[in-house]
Amino acid sequence: MAPEKTSSKGQAWFCTTGLPSDIVIEVGEMSFHLHKFPLMSRSKKLNLHILDQNPLTKRKPSNSKNEIEEEDDDEDEEEEERDELEEEEEIQEVELPRISLPNFPGGPEIFEIAAKFCYGVKIDMTPSNSIPLHCAADYLEMTEEFSAENLLSRTDRFLSQSVFRNLKDSLKALKSCEGEILSIAEQLGLVQRCIDAIASRANSSDLSSLFGWPVTEKGSTTSSLRRKTVIRSDTWVDELAGLSLPIYTRVILAMKSKNVTPDLIEGSLISYAKRTIPGLSRSTRHNAPVLVPSEDEQKELLETVISNLPKEKTSAGLNTAKFLFGLLRTVSILHASESSRNSLEKKIASQLEHATLDDLLIPSYSCLVETLYDVDCVERILRGFLEGLERNGEGNGERNGEDWVTRRLVPVGKLIDGYLAEIATDSNLRPERFCDLALMLPDQARIVDDGLYRAIDIYLKAHPGITEEDKERVTSVMDYQKLTLEACTHAAQNERLPLRAVVQVLFFEQLQLRRAITRTILATEEQAESEAEATGEQTREVGTSWRAAVRGNQLLRLDMDSMRSRVQELEKECTTMRKAIERIDKRGEEEGDAKKGSMVAKRFGCKFRTQVCDSQQRTVVAPPRRPRIEQSP
Repeated sequence: MAPEKTSSKGQAWFCTTGLPSDIVIEVGEMSFHLHKFPLMSRSKKLNLHILDQNPLTKRKPSNSKNEIEEEDDDEDEEEEERDELEEEEEIQEVELPRISLPNFPGGPEIFEIAAKFCYGVKIDMTPSNSIPLHCAADYLEMTEEFSAENLLSRTDRFLSQSVFRNLKDSLKALKSCEGEILSIAEQLGLVQRCIDAIASRANSSDLSSLFGWPVTEKGSTTSSLRRKTVIRSDTWVDELAGLSLPIYTRVILAMKSKNVTPDLIEGSLISYAKRTIPGLSRSTRHNAPVLVPSEDEQKELLETVISNLPKEKTSAGLNTAKFLFGLLRTVSILHASESSRNSLEKKIASQLEHATLDDLLIPSYSCLVETLYDVDCVERILRGFLEGLERNGEGNGERNGEDWVTRRLVPVGKLIDGYLAEIATDSNLRPERFCDLALMLPDQARIVDDGLYRAIDIYLKAHPGITEEDKERVTSVMDYQKLTLEACTHAAQNERLPLRAVVQVLFFEQLQLRRAITRTILATEEQAESEAEATGEQTREVGTSWRAAVRGNQLLRLDMDSMRSRVQELEKECTTMRKAIERIDKRGEEEGDAKKGSMVAKRFGCKFRTQVCDSQQRTVVAPPRRPRIEQSP
């Protein structure tokens, strides 16, 4: 019995089938005027309720025709007809039986869809209403045992075959669980089914199939695509960030159990933290949520995010480092737990080379710290970085371990030197604190010490009242041999440096000049050697001084002049020989070739085959020469 029309008037909902309604179902503030038979045929719960009802039909007091005739027998026929007409037009108000369904899963909107299903109307199930409909079907006991192809089996089939096979649909379904139906959805296992579906679909292979990314043979995306995985999956990561904290935490734990890549988990946590924690970082303060959580809620969110961050180093690099430092500032502001701070500092230490100077400038939020910036925090992070570097460097083998360590150390060395220059202006920064931080880095972290010298100069300028002993302590952290000539020139004229430092700078400046001269001489010798090789000369020994190199060049030029003269002489001889041969050919046309050869041999006093020497195409063979060292006087 499909309804011809449905309508809603205020808080009442009517189903028109050509028959008057015979029952009212109250859901929340809405009253549904329905018919008993469709509901009883699909819902066991409503069937029992209706059978238990004893509807009473109440009519308003009225005078029947017989009563009128007994009281007014004497009235004329005209008055009797009028009374009969009034009786026919009188509306009898019948009170329909009512069934109240308090706390109905999904409220009036979901009950309306369930009621249409009872009437045989085709309903539109979506990822957002399928779980509330499933809960409603369970509440109304619309099972297969009671009626074939009932609503409970229909919704379960839709969830299994459609919703749980798609990542975004599973997220929408999980989102619909939050609210009044959460407890029922938990009892039916629907929440966990959604979470398991999301965790399974969030792995790399499924993302590759969804977005068309290539995968490796093992089913995981290549490392070069990990950053793209985090960036290009924003559509569903943003939806994941809209979940409540308890549900979101369960999703993250499920993703870890399914071995989802750390990049995806970290990217999701970043998105969730930025959306739920206001003022997390300087670049995202304008994206603060509309509903600002309380301080306690923010602290709980923060500690949950930190505790779930992957221990592994991810490939997000610079963006992740900036986010982690933003979390660290928030930890100080909200006074989060010490364990959260320690865990976060270890995470930052594992990728310190990706940090920027702006990241390290963490203000001191505690009144117990004298310095403007939290130097203690930076020291702990740097110590953790160096310890991790030592462990990982040993694990990379002897051949490439040292190079790998140096590649990570050099950027950190520049970063710390910049940080020292920035905090050097703080009047409360004691010399020993400055020196301790500068000396934490090993020698290979600094290729040159120009950056460290700049920080020292700024510190001495900002602290003119420190003692000579403290000045020498501060300048002693610098390696004068690693200063460039420009830095040495500046330091030699720097009145703020102690006298001992200036003397050492002058000494090493002279060494720098001497090395520069030596490099110039070596370059000249290499040039002379390359010129000798280009002309075919094999140089046995190369002079060890600038004068010897000059003498070698002079000898080379003499050799080339001598060779040029010899070539010219050979050309002249060849020309003379050619002319003589032509004259002989003319005179001895009647004589044999042997006689010609003997005449030529006698005339020139040499033996050779009769050939024409062409000066345009020749090969000159130089006679053996003594080594240059023997030719020199």
